[in-house]
Amino acid sequence: MAQIFISLGSNVNKEHYIRQALKTLKPYFPDSVHSSVYESEAVGFAGNNFYNSVLGANTDMPLPELCTLLKQIELDNGRTREDKKFSPRTLDLDLLFYDDIICDSPAQLPRDEITKNAFVLKPLAEIAPDFFHPVAKQTLAELWKNYNNPQQKLWKVEFTNP
Repeated sequence: MAQIFISLGSNVNKEHYIRQALKTLKPYFPDSVHSSVYESEAVGFAGNNFYNSVLGANTDMPLPELCTLLKQIELDNGRTREDKKFSPRTLDLDLLFYDDIICDSPAQLPRDEITKNAFVLKPLAEIAPDFFHPVAKQTLAELWKNYNNPQQKLWKVEFTNP
């Protein structure tokens, strides 16, 4: 069983699409844990605020199959492959960790943005404070404690899981 963490993000009809992602992921990961949902300003472009959260789970699904599943869920929820990297999106699902695997394909693992963006690191540290980042060589709690980017503000929002 691999321990996985997936970030969920949306800034278009954001509550709807985060709920849709959670409903869709639940059958694949019935024992998953979901962080609080945080709202943050768009990073890298001018746009609506995002909702972000992290789902943690264990899976027997092979890494390539998991990456394909996440991309298909994005597409099923209105995401297009023509979307620019820094642009509004209905749903963004990024695999953050697959155990302690370090690779660039079929996904960048661990995902680079973990240590750069509060909206990824905060919910991740919330549900897995003792998980060890294999590149940064620190726990997620340590990374969050040492995180310092006053430009990135986020706040918890009321959100009831579906």
